[in-house]
Amino acid sequence: MKYWKKYSKEKLIKRIDTALNANVNFQTSKALGYPVSRLDENVFNTSGSFLDESPLLKSFIANPNNIGCHTLGKSEEAFKGSQELEREIIQVLAVDIFKAKENEYDGYIATGGTEANIQALWVYRNLYKKEFNATLDEMVILSSEDTHYSVHKGSNLLSIENVSIPVDFNSREILKDELDSIVKDLISNGKKYFMVISNMATTMFGSVDNPDMYAEILEKYNVAFKIHVDGAFGGFIYPISNKNSTINFENPNISSITIDAHKMLQAPYGTGVFLCRKGLIENVLTTEAQYVDGMDLTIVGSRSGANAIAVWMILFSYGYYGWFEKINTLLLRTKWFTKQMDALNIEYFRDPFMNIVTLKSEYIPKNIAHKFGLVPDTHNGANSWYKVIMMDHVEIDDLIIFVEELQKELVSLDMN
Repeated sequence: MKYWKKYSKEKLIKRIDTALNANVNFQTSKALGYPVSRLDENVFNTSGSFLDESPLLKSFIANPNNIGCHTLGKSEEAFKGSQELEREIIQVLAVDIFKAKENEYDGYIATGGTEANIQALWVYRNLYKKEFNATLDEMVILSSEDTHYSVHKGSNLLSIENVSIPVDFNSREILKDELDSIVKDLISNGKKYFMVISNMATTMFGSVDNPDMYAEILEKYNVAFKIHVDGAFGGFIYPISNKNSTINFENPNISSITIDAHKMLQAPYGTGVFLCRKGLIENVLTTEAQYVDGMDLTIVGSRSGANAIAVWMILFSYGYYGWFEKINTLLLRTKWFTKQMDALNIEYFRDPFMNIVTLKSEYIPKNIAHKFGLVPDTHNGANSWYKVIMMDHVEIDDLIIFVEELQKELVSLDMN
């Protein structure tokens, strides 16, 4: 790892203090033109010695606005300190985790995976319009039936048709023949420009799509395409646990990636990440944002600099090896859990590099699922699956209680 290091608590605090001091200080500054200030001290406790050891709280009080994309062009001078920390995050994620070449990437801290996925679709829609004079009815989004609902939101917002590709019920793998047939039919119906959402750990199953399967078939039909990887859940675990993964920027078929820091990284909600190759994000430049010092290239515009600082703190508190150890602890718990399910003859799906185990609902009594907060694949009608996720708060002791109660319930049902 070139950039992902572990810092002491003292160094973390010092770096954040330096960053906040480089921003405009609304407590002492008399700048008249900014539509923003620190948190209202009449409502919030904005002072006290406790802040000296609480850099994140201090960041929220300072209320920096990280508007813009700080890997490209100029940004608002008033928040240059927190912007620099955001640049360091993007550098770690793009280069160290997703193997981008130096200075050949752009990205920013989004509000979550939903925004980051829609950002990618927005970029590609505008790219096709600019480069090929493409019309909306010539574009199409391809994604598996397990894909996150944010893609359907993006389809609706951008007025681009979304087509779901069937997957095998047990393996959750995209059915290649079905994909081929669908692409062929779409082309015959006038589709020329394809946007692909390829999953790096689906929300329900933790299943991982093969982006090269999409590329193989789209190249076969000689159509324009861009592949975006939705790694909202898997982005902070799959590239670490699967050393042989090719789902990164070394793969020429991949143009952009989504990650969510408020899932595996346990950052505050509202901290996703959008990454892409150089030369793409300019397609969504909002030239009308004349009062913004720099380029507005994001969906939301104003963004919390404090959330970016939270992500920076987590990454550099652990460093790569600390994070690797944490991930492997969760994977060991997941492996232990699957062995218990095997012993009970319960069928499930699990990607070996992920911490999600999705159980077939026919084996799980509803009262057990409800008691332990298992999440169904649908809340509307009969569901087929329940998922269990090994997050930081889910320890072996918790899993033992679940397994024991499940076993008792199954024995009771057999006796009846």
